[in-house]
Amino acid sequence: MPIRNFSIIAHIDHGKSTLADRLLQATRAVSDRDARAQLLDSMDLERERGITIKASAVTVHHEYEGEDYELNFIDTPGHVDFAYEVSRALTACEGALLVVDSTQGVEAQTVANAYLAVDQNLELIPVINKIDLPSADPDGVAMEIEHVLGLPAEECLYCSAKSGKGIIELLDAICRRLPAPREPITDKTRALIFDSHYDDYRGVIIYFRLFDGSLKVGDKIRMMGTGRTFTITELGRYTPTPAKAKEMGPADVGYMVAAIKTLDDVRVGDTITRDFDPAEEALPGYKEPKQMVFCDFYPATTSADAGRKGEYEALRDAIEKLHLNDASFTYAAQHSEALGFGFRCGFLGLLHMEIVQERLEREGSVDIVQTAPTVGYEIEMTDDAILEIHNPAELPDPSQIKSIREPIVSLEIICPNENIGDLMKLCDGRRGTFKSQRFLSDTRQILDYELPLAEIIYDFYDKLKSITRGYGTMDYEITGFRADRLAKVSILVNGQPVEALSVICHRDNAEVRSRAILRKLKKQIDRHQFEIPLQAAIGGKIIARESIKGVRKNVTAKCYGGDVTRKRKLLEKQKEGKKRMKSVGSVNIPQEAFLAVLEQGD
Repeated sequence: MPIRNFSIIAHIDHGKSTLADRLLQATRAVSDRDARAQLLDSMDLERERGITIKASAVTVHHEYEGEDYELNFIDTPGHVDFAYEVSRALTACEGALLVVDSTQGVEAQTVANAYLAVDQNLELIPVINKIDLPSADPDGVAMEIEHVLGLPAEECLYCSAKSGKGIIELLDAICRRLPAPREPITDKTRALIFDSHYDDYRGVIIYFRLFDGSLKVGDKIRMMGTGRTFTITELGRYTPTPAKAKEMGPADVGYMVAAIKTLDDVRVGDTITRDFDPAEEALPGYKEPKQMVFCDFYPATTSADAGRKGEYEALRDAIEKLHLNDASFTYAAQHSEALGFGFRCGFLGLLHMEIVQERLEREGSVDIVQTAPTVGYEIEMTDDAILEIHNPAELPDPSQIKSIREPIVSLEIICPNENIGDLMKLCDGRRGTFKSQRFLSDTRQILDYELPLAEIIYDFYDKLKSITRGYGTMDYEITGFRADRLAKVSILVNGQPVEALSVICHRDNAEVRSRAILRKLKKQIDRHQFEIPLQAAIGGKIIARESIKGVRKNVTAKCYGGDVTRKRKLLEKQKEGKKRMKSVGSVNIPQEAFLAVLEQGD
């Protein structure tokens, strides 16, 4: 039986999931009665937000020229933060459908995903979707695809995933134009793990693509990366309901259950082989993603530390299980004087961070306190050593620092012509460097900028959407690290530095950002019996200050008459007491004060 393995890739909201639904119906994998929108988006979170978060693999059958074809396809996410999911899906395929909205045209992530597929030497079929809409311009979009991506306009397929128009022709084109899987190069079994998740009853469920050899129920397998061995208890394919199989051969895509209870035994990108006749060389895995946004997760509880132990353990278990399903985020144990025990986590972007937090709270049933996102920095030491830090508190002694390097991104913005000026002003205000300007069509242009990642992770995307009234799109790629006039701003409360509140920022913005932090602190910290100075400092230089006035008792209330020296004597005595109290007193900073500063970021 001929096999075709392909992925569906596109910019966010261009109709990938709807197209996947129509492919399932057209191949009769799902009956009209069981069909529903976003069928492959199994998480409630995906349905609520209308986006795909996890890639989903499905096996269907289609008859073309009297021959039955097995089609294994993967519906992938479209947001830039989930590009790692896309790259993993493409590794398991020989071709890809590049879906483009006929009313929106080529957008930032369309270009990025197309380049990902080209890098993997995949055959691309451009598909222009939503041709039934009144504002559709399929011919104009086809010319855009040819102009930007170099794919001939006459090779574009027109369809409507909503109405089903052109779906059968698309299935025929998949069978005709996409290449067959490569021939096995060894008789030893080699299967690539491209995803996995944890089931409370069956243990770890592995999703794999078989490249060489075969697998059957009862085989003893070995993970070539970890060296652990297991016995297969169940094999199958998603059609899209699980369909068990006794044996699977080369080019097959499916799932496996092998009573794997320990989460560390499975790694995405590892190679599965037979234990008694192992392969000599593992399949090339995936390039490890580089996390760019970091924040801390702490259990949200106000109980004492002794009572926090259970909350911390629950959070750790939830993170470990989620990491098995999403290998693109990292975590490490962390302790904060203000918030207790937690985890320092790294993410590919802000949406990725937000999704991970929501999944932890829903799937792990834990309440989380999240700190403000930061980026990683490279520190060049005076002895030329390079130190990587993800937290301002990790910054070494300033006398040992030669320079601080921040991550720089190559930013591509696709926007309407009338918004060019405002977007240039936005980028210039974020320390951006203009690179080029290209025409995409009569109404849209492409802007290329270089910006520090720290300048775009907070609200840049929101401002972009606001300026362009939702028509602007962006894609960014980390190009490296660059030294700049960066400094650590320390926050001092009553003369004592509070590391949990320190930030790294550009010297030109340090004063404005520091004053904003101090104003928030002033609102949150209760007044004490003495005046509390709040200061922001770079090294030994104070750059901003606020004061919390002390609570003062009216000691002269009992002096209703007599000489004024009696009042003065009482005031002087009170003044001496306040001075002594300030030197020995400590300031209690409530947890709410840390959260007020940390959650706001800017």
